[in-house]
Amino acid sequence: VQLQASGGGLVQAGGSLRLSCAASGRTGSTYMAWFRQAPGKEREFVATIRWNGGHTYYADSVKGRFTISKDNAKNTVYLQMNSLKPEDTAVYYCAAGRAIMSTSTTLRGYDLWGQGTQVTVSS
Repeated sequence: VQLQASGGGLVQAGGSLRLSCAASGRTGSTYMAWFRQAPGKEREFVATIRWNGGHTYYADSVKGRFTISKDNAKNTVYLQMNSLKPEDTAVYYCAAGRAIMSTSTTLRGYDLWGQGTQVTVSS
């Protein structure tokens, strides 16, 4: 199974983008998430969604601006990003794994990763 991320691009501050992450098949994962990595920084958690039930959790830095959602039938997860800021500029990665709640916001909760999509927010 592979994850294919798309939807990145260049946008002005205050604008919006929607990222998509399509799995090529059923991942068997409990959670799917988005992480991001800015140049010179470590990969950081952005948002996660439980595959069954839809429980979501967000990093404080994106809470109220980003929304994660899923379409089980399409094996796809989305990240709607509104009110974008220059500090949101990063490569965004989707991930899937058999995380539990305590690991759902950490890298070790995920073992399947997409290729990343660049998001650039200009000031």
